Amino acid sequence: MQLSTPPLRSAWIEIDLGRLKRNYELINQDKPKHLRLLSIVKDEAYGHGAEAVAKVALKCGADFLGVSDLDEALALRERGVNAPILLLYERQESELPWCVHHNLTCCVGDLNIARKLAGLAAAAGKRVPIHLKVNTGMNRYGIAWNDAGPLMEEIKSQSSLHLEGVISHFSMSDETDKSFAMLQLERFNRVLDELKARNISVRLRHLCNSGGFLDLPQAHFDMARVGILQYGIFPSQVCRRIAGIEPVMSVKVRVGTIQQLKPGDKVGYGMRYEATSNRRVAVLPIGYGDGFPRVRNMGSVLLHGRRAPIIGSIAMDALMVDITDIPAVNVGDEAVVMGRQGADEISVHEVAKWKGSVSYDILVSWKFRLPRIYLPAEGINETFSLRLG
Repeated sequence: MQLSTPPLRSAWIEIDLGRLKRNYELINQDKPKHLRLLSIVKDEAYGHGAEAVAKVALKCGADFLGVSDLDEALALRERGVNAPILLLYERQESELPWCVHHNLTCCVGDLNIARKLAGLAAAAGKRVPIHLKVNTGMNRYGIAWNDAGPLMEEIKSQSSLHLEGVISHFSMSDETDKSFAMLQLERFNRVLDELKARNISVRLRHLCNSGGFLDLPQAHFDMARVGILQYGIFPSQVCRRIAGIEPVMSVKVRVGTIQQLKPGDKVGYGMRYEATSNRRVAVLPIGYGDGFPRVRNMGSVLLHGRRAPIIGSIAMDALMVDITDIPAVNVGDEAVVMGRQGADEISVHEVAKWKGSVSYDILVSWKFRLPRIYLPAEGINETFSLRLG
């Protein structure tokens, strides 16, 4: 017997690049004309696939890409992405030669790192762009907003460094209470005033994430960093909406087998579910080993456009749903674990509620063993696959 390519798993993730492109078109229509966009593609673009998202975003007008780790940036360079890439967090000294060699833009909030980077750039005969990272109250990365003066002067004094931008990050921009966001904006403006007072100009001032882009137009400045919004998900239930934005990711699985239960029969590990009447149960080959929340008797999937409740405990590789009221279900039928089927939708926010977490966590928790199937976008003819490991 001669075998060719093995079949894909019966559980998979669909990434609709047409929707991604459409989301960018709507964002571009919504934003001020002057405002540049930075596409956040860290953590494999929130599980969507960094290469695919980066190339679509760039074709749709994004000026920058944002990642967190050096290996993420190098993977994009290896795949032919030559656009500006901003490493959003602090760099280790050992990473700096790689940043200089591969023309990566570093965020800098440390005097010693600025000096080391300047020396490496000078040795390479380069003048490298950097973005001054300012801590305006999130207390994660960056130099304190009221202590940035010496670092500004150090950067100004280094001919091998080009202060291209200044950056900070909102702690809470997507909730109704904007008081702390406004305090951060005030502090950021003080940093900009100090730059001006020291006769230092920057091309790119950026403070807004997706929530800030939607709700804080006074903080747009020169560039906004769009992360979860480009993927068709609003960062909270209360932030402003852009009509037509749709989720790019769907999670699907085919019914593996069907079990018939009698009264008193138990289901799954720990026997957390007991049938009180004759029930029909579909077993779906997807579980917490794939990133589904490890819940018990909670949640549902869509089958034939209707909700089938999850029963028992989620296993590593399987979950069970009650299909007694959906008699047409058969082995091999497509179930939607996250996404739309017919008139109903299981949103990422709903899955996050089951887990007691946030939508960001759900997106990046889907494991690499789930194949990504890319639905094409008009005018974008490349093929993509998710980088593993």
